[in-house]
Amino acid sequence: MTGTSVEHVTPVAPRRRPAGDPVKALLHRHRALCERAVDPLEIAAGLEAHGITDRTAARFRHRDVFSLAEELYARTPRGDAPPTPPDAVAGSPVVLRGFGCSLLPGALALGTTAAGVPWAGPLSAVAAVAVLVWPGRTAGGRFPGLIHLLAAAAVGWAVHRHGPALGVALAVAAAPGYLIAAGFAARARRRLAGSRALEDFAAGIRPLLAAAVTAFVAAAAGAAALAGTPLAAALPLAVLLFLTRLLLGHGAHRVPVAGALALALVPIPAVQCAAAAGLLVHAFRALTRASAHARP
Repeated sequence: MTGTSVEHVTPVAPRRRPAGDPVKALLHRHRALCERAVDPLEIAAGLEAHGITDRTAARFRHRDVFSLAEELYARTPRGDAPPTPPDAVAGSPVVLRGFGCSLLPGALALGTTAAGVPWAGPLSAVAAVAVLVWPGRTAGGRFPGLIHLLAAAAVGWAVHRHGPALGVALAVAAAPGYLIAAGFAARARRRLAGSRALEDFAAGIRPLLAAAVTAFVAAAAGAAALAGTPLAAALPLAVLLFLTRLLLGHGAHRVPVAGALALALVPIPAVQCAAAAGLLVHAFRALTRASAHARP
């Protein structure tokens, strides 16, 4: 009997297709960001704003977001359009013009007070709010004037309770507040240019923010002493307005700012101090992100 041989064939596993290019997919997803960026730092800040961290960058075979941004910048096709001009830095004509405008509330307050003009305090307070809480990168969207209305209401209510000298103190503090905010923005931008990781940038920006807030507190205390108003009434509100300016100017969300300003309407000193402290904590979280210092 002739046996029939049976050949055992081992099934061959289908060949896997090579993994796609994850960076190319990311480039397609954020093409608008990559095309308008003038340097890799702009892309790094934008990626961070979209929730991409150093840990996420490891999935794209990069050690951190900055390294990933450099590849995205290099792989983005660009035309011959000139780069976007850099932001205003301390000492530039834009900053000097803004500083000149910020001197007006203090001059108005001191002049009208010396002349005995009625309603000098409220008028000075309104002028101080206009300078300290300037429309920033969050000025668009729904209810863009809500922050300014809340700030004006908080200051007006405080001046009504504590007297015109409080409005004078806030008006005098507007000029140093403008300079300190501009200096912080310029130093933060330079720190971003020298950073190579998001954690490195955050660690370097915290002392800068602390120094800026400390410098403004000292300036506001001097303005309160010059105007003859109690520090307990002037400092929490002045710090609240200064932090509002910083957060709006760096594109932060308006909801925490609006909540803090609404709390300042409560006629209890402890509540106003809590509102300023809460906004300070939020500022340390929002302003230590690289995306807060990218060009708008």
